[in-house]
Amino acid sequence: MSEGRLTRRALIAGVGTTALAAPVLGQKLVDLGLPGGPSLRPTTPTFPGKGEMIVQRVNAPVLETPMSVFREGVITPNDRFFVRWNWPMPTSVKAGEHRVAVGGAVKQAVSLTLDEIAAAGEHVSVVAINQCAGNGRGLSQPRVTGTQWGNGAMGCAKWTGVRLKDVLAKAGVAAGATRVRFAGLDVPLVDGAPQFIKSIPMNIAMRDDVLVAWGMNDEPLSILHGFPLRIVVPGWFSTYWVKMLSTIEVLRGEDDSYYVAKTYRVPTGPVTPEDKDFPTVPITTMPPRAFITSHADGGVVAKGKPLVLEGIAMGGDAALERVDLVGDGWEVPCTLGPDEGPYAFRRWSVTLPQVSGDLADIGVRAKNVTGAVQPDQLAWNPSGYARNVIERITLRAK
Repeated sequence: MSEGRLTRRALIAGVGTTALAAPVLGQKLVDLGLPGGPSLRPTTPTFPGKGEMIVQRVNAPVLETPMSVFREGVITPNDRFFVRWNWPMPTSVKAGEHRVAVGGAVKQAVSLTLDEIAAAGEHVSVVAINQCAGNGRGLSQPRVTGTQWGNGAMGCAKWTGVRLKDVLAKAGVAAGATRVRFAGLDVPLVDGAPQFIKSIPMNIAMRDDVLVAWGMNDEPLSILHGFPLRIVVPGWFSTYWVKMLSTIEVLRGEDDSYYVAKTYRVPTGPVTPEDKDFPTVPITTMPPRAFITSHADGGVVAKGKPLVLEGIAMGGDAALERVDLVGDGWEVPCTLGPDEGPYAFRRWSVTLPQVSGDLADIGVRAKNVTGAVQPDQLAWNPSGYARNVIERITLRAK
């Protein structure tokens, strides 16, 4: 994972001040095909640093990646990568003045400059998917509350930084430490609202691939993606990938902060929309998922001709093992493309020798090396989290 080409000067010191200009919305509308509510969304080709994106919210920015982007490869370009902020973030950050406070259950609290962060250990890179816990929420039936995403609240990038454990070593983790908590520069909209703070268990924090990152696809993080630093936790949902990192706190015991103890939680077992009182646990790791990207629902294909289908898949918190094209009572194994790492997207393809008629309700099913596999039926939950049901389309033969 070493990345000697990315220097401290190129990725941190040379950035200086990064600022965000006001967005300008375009007039084009896109239909996300959401079954439970309004599904038309505006797009914008002029949001700073972005190509055309689907606009879910302007302030704090929530931008969705069009599914067409995922036809192009396993790495999502920075200018088409989804954006999700819970609260408004500063529109300008001065790199030279930024500090990260490391405290809590440590031997000596420290306040680190960006140069000190960059010098804390070996510079490493990891290719990993960043996916919102609510990706696909807008497809839930019955409808649930929250941002009504299509399936574009995800992206895969090469992230570069230093290991979190090397930054923690600058303060020294004290005995009895159980979790590491992070906060950024974004602030609540109203007085008394909870700050966006998240934590991960100590054994996850000490992994070699959990990073304090400043680089995204060999470029400095943009302000929309968390300049100057963000946490990267491969295999875990993006709620833990705290942006504009300003505070690292080592905890003893459990985390009672709002975004861990009260929200971003899922039921411990099956529930129905009528259930109102049930135990929950924090959402953490991602399950496997797969998507057809070469064709859209309702597309027309040539009858009597071969058909090539293509797409992307992920193993979630473990490497992808296989992808199968599935229909009503049949399945065909797919061929996997190059492997960019266990937490990355992977291309798949399959050729059907002859299209004899309409292909109704076909989908792709991903399985990872731990045996986790996509289900045929949606495991509904009231927040629409961790959707990984097989996504199906119908192609018409002519």
